[in-house]
Amino acid sequence: MTLDNGTTTSQGPTAGAARTPGYAGTLAAACCAVFVAQVANALPASLNGLFQEDLHTHGSQLTWITAAFMIAVVCFEFTFGVLGDLFGRRRLVAAGTALVAAGSAVAAVAPTVQVLWIGAALNGLGAGAMFPGSLTAISAVTRTMRQRAHAVAVWSGFLSAGAAVSPLLGGMFAKIGSWRGSFWVLVGLALVSMVLTLVLATESKAPEGRRLDVPGQITFAVGLILVLYGAVEGPESGWTTLPVILAFLLGTCVLAGFVVVELGAESPIFDLTLFRNRAFTVSSVVAVIGMMAFLGACFATSMWLGPVQHQDPIRVAVPFLLLQGPAFVLIPIVSRLLHRVAATWLLTSGFALMAIGCLLCARLDVTDPGLGAFVAPALLIGVGFALTVSSVTAVALNSVPPKLAGMASATTNMLRDLGFVLGPVVVGAVALSNAGSAFTKNLPGAGLPAGQAAAAREIAQAAGPIAVNSLPPGAPGSAAHALALDALGSGFGTAYLVCGAAAAVAAALTAFGMIGVHAPRSAGNDEHEGAAPLPPGRDGMPETAPTR
Repeated sequence: MTLDNGTTTSQGPTAGAARTPGYAGTLAAACCAVFVAQVANALPASLNGLFQEDLHTHGSQLTWITAAFMIAVVCFEFTFGVLGDLFGRRRLVAAGTALVAAGSAVAAVAPTVQVLWIGAALNGLGAGAMFPGSLTAISAVTRTMRQRAHAVAVWSGFLSAGAAVSPLLGGMFAKIGSWRGSFWVLVGLALVSMVLTLVLATESKAPEGRRLDVPGQITFAVGLILVLYGAVEGPESGWTTLPVILAFLLGTCVLAGFVVVELGAESPIFDLTLFRNRAFTVSSVVAVIGMMAFLGACFATSMWLGPVQHQDPIRVAVPFLLLQGPAFVLIPIVSRLLHRVAATWLLTSGFALMAIGCLLCARLDVTDPGLGAFVAPALLIGVGFALTVSSVTAVALNSVPPKLAGMASATTNMLRDLGFVLGPVVVGAVALSNAGSAFTKNLPGAGLPAGQAAAAREIAQAAGPIAVNSLPPGAPGSAAHALALDALGSGFGTAYLVCGAAAAVAAALTAFGMIGVHAPRSAGNDEHEGAAPLPPGRDGMPETAPTR
């Protein structure tokens, strides 16, 4: 229907109607927006080594660059979805691109890593608005399931392309100038996207029954940030230090309060009653664990090649073409497989491939700078991700009645993003804790001159072995470089093992947790149109309703 102000709502279109006016422009603007948002997400992957050299960061500070972005997405994406329904998806996407432009400008001029965190958080807020806003915008201008399937497939292709191209873009501009130049390019892309959205996209709303859950939003954001703060700072500050302990305790209490708030909320941002369904619960758990394994492996790779081996940013970007590229290249194949193969088996197979790839990464030699050893494991992880990212939401949606599809889709999307947040946090905690322990244990027996050993010990206590590994030749403590490199190799090797174990657990939970489960509905087929289940939306999720 059309409102007096000319905007369209997302209420049911006329059966058999052709494309909604503005379809092509809205799709083009949405694809550009999600491409920009994903470039902002993945850009730091190839630049961590340069951040470490230029801003003199240590391990947990690098973790916060990635975590700040994803925390902002996870904490506020539900609320942004509601805001889009209330005030308009085009306005939401335009505001999000403006935030990305501002955040990228802050990152480009950042004199310290703390300012870079602010830029990353602003980028995350912008992306958190752009992901749901762009997806629901194209949902609102499609008439049939088949048309929406095509539109969302194109949308998800641009999202995957952004993830694959971003590290290469960062590495290229870092090579010819400075890492700051890549953020200025992102500013330009965001501004272009904002103009395209305002000019081409059709405005749409769905305000009926939508309300903000302010208590739920506040308790969820505060609790999650506190818990993740403790997990990021624990490896270097010490797990028994007062700030870390307080962060865990207070965060857990606030998250418990969030559960209480949501159980009594009229319009909860997180519908806990969905978890009464075993199939939905299993798919939700594996979404968190499996996506933690994937992004953890990506973060470990960026750290291994960047701050640990100090490789050229262009070389750092190469494995990410294999990690992220298959999700784009295999979209037509995965979409067809979802029509012909049970999503549960695709999910199990994908997690199994990811587990094998992570375990192969754990066998890498940190003293070998060659990229050849990364090809097979990175490709296995990338193909596994391509299979799982689409299937996880298909399993969740197929397990609930149609009336709950919108909330199930939004909940699974948030949980998947929570897994993306946990990936760098868990990898950073495991790798840096193990590296620090190994370095401290092996330093006394390394036979270094007393002055060099004392300097290395002091630097490691202040900033971890990653700081010792980056000392220039001849500097106090630099004689312990090889020892620090071996410790970091051991630490990140252990982190790869943890990611592999997580992926294996996700595969097992999917295979055995779904035994005896019968979906209450079909895979979302539009019988009148002959269409099969919707292809992926955000990061490959099928979207059956414009509600986030």
